[in-house]
Amino acid sequence: MSKRGLSIEEKKTKILQKISETRTHTKQAEFYSLKELEKIAPKSKGIEVVVQSVKDVLDDLVSDGFVVMDKIGTGNYFWALPSAAGATKNAALAKATKELERIEAGISETQAELMEAEKGREDTEERLTLLATLQQEEHTSVKLKAELAAFGAADPVRYQKKSEAVKVCKDAAVRWTAEEWEDLKL
Repeated sequence: MSKRGLSIEEKKTKILQKISETRTHTKQAEFYSLKELEKIAPKSKGIEVVVQSVKDVLDDLVSDGFVVMDKIGTGNYFWALPSAAGATKNAALAKATKELERIEAGISETQAELMEAEKGREDTEERLTLLATLQQEEHTSVKLKAELAAFGAADPVRYQKKSEAVKVCKDAAVRWTAEEWEDLKL
C-alpha cells in the first residue's frame, strides 16, 4: 500500500521547520537559494516533499509572510526569522479580533432590531381578530380555487381561446389548400 502524500499545509510546516531549525543551531540567520532548498527538502527526514512542489510551497510561505524572499542578482534567496513569524501571527490575530468585534456588533444590532420588530407584534385582541379573519379568508380562497379547477373544462375564457385558436388553424389550412387546388386546376 502506498504512503499518503503530505498536504500543502503539512509541507509548509515541514519546510518552515527546516529553515528555522538551521537558524537555531548556528545562532545566525541562514539563507537558502531555491536550488539549495530543492536539494535539501526531499532529503530531509520526515519532509517527503517532491522537488517540483518546493517552489509552490515556498511561494505560499512567502505570501503568508512566514518566509522572506529577496532577489539578489539572478537568484532568489529565502530565510525565516522567528520574530517575523510572530509578527505575522500577531497581525493575523489582531485582524481576526477586529473581525470578531465587528460580527459581535452586528449580532447585537440585529438582536435590537428583532426586539423592536417584535414590539409591534404583541398579541392584542385586534391583532388576534385580524389573524383569524386572514386565516378564514385564506381558507375561502383555497375552496374557491378548488371549485374553479373543477369547472376547468367548461371555463368560458378557456373555451373562447380554444375556439379562436381553432379558427386561426382552419384559416391557415384553407389558405394553403386553396393554393394547392389552384395549382392543380392549371
